Amino acid sequence: MHIGAMIFATDYSIRTDELAIAMEERGFESLFLPEHTHIPTSRKSAWAGGPDLPKDYWHTHDPFVGLAYAAAVTKKLKLGTGICLLAQREPIVTAKSVASLDMMSGGRFIFGIGGGWNVEEMEDHGVQYKTRFARMRENVLAMKALWTQEEAAFHGDFVNFDDCWAYPKPAQDPHPPIILGGETDYTLRRIVEYGDGWLPRARHGFDAAENMARLARMAEAGGRDASEFSVSVFGAPDDKAMLDGWAEAGVTRALLTLPSEPRDDALRRLDRYAAVLS
Repeated sequence: MHIGAMIFATDYSIRTDELAIAMEERGFESLFLPEHTHIPTSRKSAWAGGPDLPKDYWHTHDPFVGLAYAAAVTKKLKLGTGICLLAQREPIVTAKSVASLDMMSGGRFIFGIGGGWNVEEMEDHGVQYKTRFARMRENVLAMKALWTQEEAAFHGDFVNFDDCWAYPKPAQDPHPPIILGGETDYTLRRIVEYGDGWLPRARHGFDAAENMARLARMAEAGGRDASEFSVSVFGAPDDKAMLDGWAEAGVTRALLTLPSEPRDDALRRLDRYAAVLS
């Protein structure tokens, strides 16, 4: 099982290029960055983590910019969004960002996506909460067309464009893996329909054996094989015994959480986390 980390990369935490160098030196497999474009101050939408939303959520860098800095100073480190709020993004522009990052990194990008939870944030982007997953699905299908076809077109309820040329194409064939965040059966059905992997949260009580079996059942029901899908658990604990159990159950990747700390604090934490790599 691979071990990576995720961090809210902010204007007050360690730079992503410095972090990426340190992670690669210590043998970590991947770096994942989440995103929020902004957080409306009304705070009407409840956060699942508690009553007080950490300020990390409205201080984040754009993940594609942050990961580009990480790509430029590393050779092997995989680079992921965890998650990209795809329903809030324009798909043609986002397809170009993904393809550009994947090409320039030599095929190291992992496209973690999700529907999001902040209703007001979505509405500021002209997106309705009740249709966010339908929009996300169309965005994925449209982006796949742009990545894989010489002349791509797409016509749906939310995304519409006629034949066009769109380059660069991703380095990975046919495109970077698309992994979906969430824990529900609805999430698993979406993965089986148009995804390549699952990105569940550990803080929701991730039972590796039970959830790998659940994924296998959903895959079979959808006419696919569970072996086609990666499973990357984020918010993983630095508990070697637990991680060894996840590996035995077939989990692909565990993503430890790095707080948004300054450089020296982050490096000390990385050194402590490195104990689970052996």
